Amino acid sequence: MLRSHTCGELRIEDVNKKVTLSGWVQRIRDKGSLIWIDLRDRYGITQLLLEEGRSAQELIDKARTLGREFVISARGTVIERVSKNHKMPTGDIEIDLTGIEVLNKSKIPPFTIEDNTDGGEELRMKYRYLDLRRNPLRTNLALRHRLSLETRKYLDSQDFFEIETPYLIKSTPEGARDFVVPSRMNRGQFYALPQSPQTFKQLLMVAGYDRYYQLVKCFRDEDLRADRQPEFTQIDCEMAFVEQEDVLDTFEGLIRYLFREIKGVNIEKLPRMTYAEAMKTYGSDKPDIRFGMKFVELNDVAKGKGFNVFDDAELVVGINTESCGNYSRKQLDKLTDFVKKPQIGAKGLVYVKYNEDGTFKSSVNKFFSQEDLKVWAEKFGANPGDLMLILSGETDAVRRQLNELRLEMGNRLELRNPEVFKPLWVVDFPLLEWDAESGRYHAMHHPFTSPKPEHEHLLETEPGSVSANAYDIVINGVEIGGGSIRIHNRELQKQMFKLLGFSDEEAQAQFGFLMNAFEYGAPPHGGIALGFDRLVALFAGQDSIRDFIAFPKNNSGRDVMIDSPSPISQEQLDELGLRIVEGES
Repeated sequence: MLRSHTCGELRIEDVNKKVTLSGWVQRIRDKGSLIWIDLRDRYGITQLLLEEGRSAQELIDKARTLGREFVISARGTVIERVSKNHKMPTGDIEIDLTGIEVLNKSKIPPFTIEDNTDGGEELRMKYRYLDLRRNPLRTNLALRHRLSLETRKYLDSQDFFEIETPYLIKSTPEGARDFVVPSRMNRGQFYALPQSPQTFKQLLMVAGYDRYYQLVKCFRDEDLRADRQPEFTQIDCEMAFVEQEDVLDTFEGLIRYLFREIKGVNIEKLPRMTYAEAMKTYGSDKPDIRFGMKFVELNDVAKGKGFNVFDDAELVVGINTESCGNYSRKQLDKLTDFVKKPQIGAKGLVYVKYNEDGTFKSSVNKFFSQEDLKVWAEKFGANPGDLMLILSGETDAVRRQLNELRLEMGNRLELRNPEVFKPLWVVDFPLLEWDAESGRYHAMHHPFTSPKPEHEHLLETEPGSVSANAYDIVINGVEIGGGSIRIHNRELQKQMFKLLGFSDEEAQAQFGFLMNAFEYGAPPHGGIALGFDRLVALFAGQDSIRDFIAFPKNNSGRDVMIDSPSPISQEQLDELGLRIVEGES
């Protein structure tokens, strides 16, 4: 055996045991008469000891040839440490060495393999197999493993059946861009990698497998950011013979179970908020409800006073920031600069300080009297010492801008504690959204989402007014998952495709297999997909999902470790019937 124990399991009760450990050399401390070697594996670190005059000289000489990250097997006896390290689980003992075998040498690593490394992100991604040796990433992947295990345990307890669906499927025009795969056996034709198993899980409901789930890889060729990767993992689920309430209850149960088992946190029943309320109150369909600063609309008290910025605006709206009335001009200027960033797009910021003496100081004093500003303060529910921040403009744009300002103030005031969790359901989304550029409606979720039953009669006459039988689960301002009750009727699905601009022929060519299946006894069904990578990162209090994936891509969608994507040979191109057009990439 190359090891009898791991480097994380020996304790004081193991003293006098003869053991063999294997792992990587974390560091060596040579004090002349004493040599200590920290040996590391996935489970922890154990200290090895050699002493001049007591340990064999040949063994001491061999130890002095070791370098960082050498792979060794070490034999010896467990002894009690003289100087204990209570920060380590193995800190009460060390190994009195009697033998060392070098299993493999190592070059000097390009960065230090410690919790606080000196390696930049690109360098660490290039040598990801070294970065994964560091404790923070090991902890992240351990959390991911535990979450997947507990997810499966919960869903199994609810009679869900794990079924795999294909990775080589048909490209569809809705949603994000597909990754396409050319077929050698069917020249000129292409598979697509699935953006989700949506149609397959609906077909499983038609087939009678009434509770399906899968921890599944999905692929989207879209621009990347901290919480996006071209390939990602979903907790994908579907249920038959259910209404919306059944789905919400089941997956609220999953979320509460995971928080209890993984974090030891008891989550109360999740509140529900309509899409319209979320947009009006927070300017976002994924509101962070860990803190207040709800939007207050001021059209009725701010317009008609000769201040054109307000008078010409579609919406005047603001937030109250408690106890910020002492903000300096420099701080207020920084907030103004923040909202005027190109990615936010506001033209300016109006502020009103509610002074401790009951008076007001604002950036619009010459347009609004103290009595006017007092009315504003009453609408905000403001108190002396507070600061009111106000934006104006086109309704959708200004709500989005104020949402960004609200989140920024939440960050500055440290109100977004990553150890506090506030999940909620957002419901009653619009079924469709109008796209002026293409001159047609697009599905707010996807084309298989059913309208609210009471709104079906509006599909022909007022499609933009139809609410969807759809729902999102949001935690701390992050959309963790979304789903809907699906269409299970061929004629209604055909009508939906028509609203989305499909001809009957196009709908049949793209989705005929699904509509045909609906003619063979399709039950009512619905489901949800939760972003597993996002969920793991959220449990760890992080924004980026990258360090919770063993081998992620960078912001350009590249794997810099294996240098992918990369060109393929002319022989492969010929086999596939493809050619590279000169001057194009």
